[in-house]
Amino acid sequence: MTHVIATRTVPWIPVAHRLDLILSPTLPPVDQITSAFAFVSDETGRTLLTCIDREGRGWDIPGGHLEPGETPPEAAARELYEETGLRLTSSDLSVFAWERIELHEPPPADYRYAALTYMVMFRARLPRPGAPTRPPAGSESTHAEWLSYADISRLCAGRSWLALLDGARPL
Repeated sequence: MTHVIATRTVPWIPVAHRLDLILSPTLPPVDQITSAFAFVSDETGRTLLTCIDREGRGWDIPGGHLEPGETPPEAAARELYEETGLRLTSSDLSVFAWERIELHEPPPADYRYAALTYMVMFRARLPRPGAPTRPPAGSESTHAEWLSYADISRLCAGRSWLALLDGARPL
């Protein structure tokens, strides 16, 4: 069962659009998925975030684009490692939400996405406190940290995924 929890627009999409935050235990159409993200929490309730200092990106959920031939769970696990140093397998992750992005105008010539795309959110919970971790050498991320809900709310205000944070906690 899917459930829309928020609808909004975001400044990083250059034309009129709609972004729906949707809770769902199933994947959207796989051929329209562009990105995958990993919400990983530990037994203390903290969530692992990555920090990318360039371009003012700051703190964010680890994730990124699918590579050719890669499944969404594989992409989420790869991005999690590349951005935080934490290694989980794709089978450790379960889908719980997506961001559905629909453009209402033709995109600019240099826009690389279709008029309807999805960014998929996966979750995992460690049965122990999260150990210190850091991105591997060569990562675009400068550091990673296990953060409390209050810290994430403060550091990530305005992020399109923030309303999903409660849903990221496995039952």
